[in-house]
Amino acid sequence: MPLPALRRVLTAASAAVGALALGLTAAPAQATAPLNYAALGDSYSAASGVLPVDLSSPLCLRSTADYPHVIASRTAARLTDVTCGAAQTKDFAEAQYPGIAPQLDAVTADTDLVTLTIGGNDNGTFINAILACGTAGILSGGQGSPCKDKYGTSFDDAIDARTYPALKAALGGVRAKAPRARVAVLGYPWITPAKADPSCFARLPVATGDIPYLHALQAHLNAVVERAAEETGARYVDFAQVSTGHDACQAVGTRWIEPLLFGQSVVPVHPNALGERRMAERTLSVLGLG
Repeated sequence: MPLPALRRVLTAASAAVGALALGLTAAPAQATAPLNYAALGDSYSAASGVLPVDLSSPLCLRSTADYPHVIASRTAARLTDVTCGAAQTKDFAEAQYPGIAPQLDAVTADTDLVTLTIGGNDNGTFINAILACGTAGILSGGQGSPCKDKYGTSFDDAIDARTYPALKAALGGVRAKAPRARVAVLGYPWITPAKADPSCFARLPVATGDIPYLHALQAHLNAVVERAAEETGARYVDFAQVSTGHDACQAVGTRWIEPLLFGQSVVPVHPNALGERRMAERTLSVLGLG
């Protein structure tokens, strides 16, 4: 190549490299702002009974190892955690305890992400069913289905008549305050196995025939939670498959839910630290975060 032509090629190449370098340095990638994250819900959200305890709100029995804290740590989100043990849907709009603001106060127009588990305490669904079936199981020596025989569809009827409309109203309140936020409504991981297991009686003193009765009751509640979520534009996080084999009747290290007897938590029939981590991981996966 003649010398003048070679010089022109080298000059053009040098200019192109310089322009590319200038473009790379002059337009840095914009940092992503952290998510504004509000965590609402009941004791399954608050990880009641799991250490360490969040001392900022001792009445709520909230743990700093609850699934909202796990989600926040893995996404670098700015977390406002107002989860509270024993919360019902009504506590979204009114104070649960003196000095405890309504949970919806934590949700604003700037909120990017909301997570919650709620509905199990409405009508005393969980506590009443567990206590009733546990008492009946002890009295029957673990035989038959005394709880189902006595209560029939009464728990299910209350879920349909009162829990469902209350859920829909509470989720509508979340959407009204944060119309652009992603809202994730978590179902409840399995407390009991689907089928009767005689070895379970030592940990969960429910009669053999009432184990599937309680399992079906929980499935019904989760279905109603899912329905309310879908009808209010929220994303339902389903644990039906992933929590199978991790119920309260399983061994330490496998179970996500602590049993009624001989468990490792002061708040039985609630998620342990492993369960809270798995709930967080499933939620992150469903939302495509973290």
